[in-house]
Amino acid sequence: MWTQVYDPLHAPLLSALVAFLPAALLLIALGVLRLRVLHAAALGLALALLLAVGVFGMPIGMAFASVLFGMAYGFLPVGWIVLNVLFLFRLTEQKGLFQILQQSLMRLTSDRRLQLVLVAFCLGAFLEGAAGFGTPVAVSASLLVGLGFPPLTAAGLSLLANTAPVPYAGLGTPLIALQTVTGLDLQALTRATALQLTLFDVLIPFWMVAAWVGWKRMLEVSPALLVAGGTFAGVQVLMAFFHGPWLVNIFSSVVSMGALVLFLQVWKPRNEMRDTASMPAEKLPPRKVWQAWMPWMVLTVLVFLWGIPQVRAFLDSWTLIRIPVPGLHGVVQRIPPVVPHPRVEEAVFNLPWFSASGTAILLAGILAGMLMGYSPVELLRQYGQTFRRVKESLLSLCTMMAMGFVLRYAGMDATMGLAFAQTGALYPFFGAWLGWLGVFITGSDTSSNVLFGSLQRITAGQLGLSEVWMSAANSAGGVMGKMINAQSIVVAGTAVNLKGKEGNVLRFVLFHSLALVTLAGLLVLGLAEPVKSLFP
Repeated sequence: MWTQVYDPLHAPLLSALVAFLPAALLLIALGVLRLRVLHAAALGLALALLLAVGVFGMPIGMAFASVLFGMAYGFLPVGWIVLNVLFLFRLTEQKGLFQILQQSLMRLTSDRRLQLVLVAFCLGAFLEGAAGFGTPVAVSASLLVGLGFPPLTAAGLSLLANTAPVPYAGLGTPLIALQTVTGLDLQALTRATALQLTLFDVLIPFWMVAAWVGWKRMLEVSPALLVAGGTFAGVQVLMAFFHGPWLVNIFSSVVSMGALVLFLQVWKPRNEMRDTASMPAEKLPPRKVWQAWMPWMVLTVLVFLWGIPQVRAFLDSWTLIRIPVPGLHGVVQRIPPVVPHPRVEEAVFNLPWFSASGTAILLAGILAGMLMGYSPVELLRQYGQTFRRVKESLLSLCTMMAMGFVLRYAGMDATMGLAFAQTGALYPFFGAWLGWLGVFITGSDTSSNVLFGSLQRITAGQLGLSEVWMSAANSAGGVMGKMINAQSIVVAGTAVNLKGKEGNVLRFVLFHSLALVTLAGLLVLGLAEPVKSLFP
């Protein structure tokens, strides 16, 4: 048994800064030095291993076991989703269906700004609620490219849109995980998170359009943006308060999309923003429209079914393989104040080869491919070509996840978290940043909640703050880090074929991530005292 050490340098701030060095190196290598993402990830992983063993005292065998665990997790579930989404995208692209898709969407609205909201915000939120794990970013970015958006724009705006819905991803998985590690009431956590994100539900459509075309052109479509964001926020609050976290995104996104489409039947922007390279929207035969949308409808249905807990549990009952990681499982111990009591960390690689969201996407690709007229041999050839295109990106994903797992099992993530907990009266502000840090490191709001949820509750209790409010802040603040997490950057870049240019994607979204988490922190801080009566 090895017990984690959270202050190896006997100076908490210095220890935290050292723990942050691998993540900082990754950011600098991608955003400043503009290295290829695989090279940047390899540098970050090498430094993480060096510090884990040389400074934090992690046994070398455990360190390399955490690398293997992280790389396996990077491929399944995350890389498996990317590979199969791009397979489906390739099938539709080869049949020329994206031009028809674009024409059919232009029948709803020819305005590019509102097409963006429909695809990245509304559809993306639905896919986040049904699956998560990179699915909405990969699908939205692919669709936007097919609709004629520049690749960098498609990737960056898909990442920006994928924020407010994240706590309710995979039918509420992040909040269910938060409840598990904190022991707090799930309904109270869901309500607190919804209140913290209501402003951002309304704000994100405005923000993403302004980030693309500027404030003036954003204001031209502000009534439609208010309809999309306002209905999404209203339904999210209602579902969170009176139902729970499971169907928040599903209902919110469907109502938001429906309300926006209906609104556009009676309102049009005075100055439409059209794609000058595209043909004017023309009436298409229903059969052609059906063919264009069919693959994505099949994808949506299967991903939704796979996301239902009962369906996933049934599939797992006969297909899930659990593999304890040798040399890591049950031999790493977390201790207070990171957790209430000493806790042995699990290291079990769940191999959900059939229940994984990526498998649902693969099945959607095979079924849609057959309906599009592909033979089994042609499908296999297209899959092989897709794999050759993304193999380096998959390796990059695995390497980045390996770095995150080293930081986690070495206790370096907890060292950074404890530094945030020392901020006293300003802790509500920095508590949101702690969630942001957790997602930036791990790539997952669920993982961030598991890492820091208990610490948030303990620190809130010591400072006389609402434990529910601060635990929820870990999730609500964390979503703002989703867009700059290295795995998300790779997913988005790979989906739009920006291999080698992931640093451009990072620079596109970095300011937005920092600005949004700052706003989230200010909101959590400003309401920390008023909400104590609602969430004791």
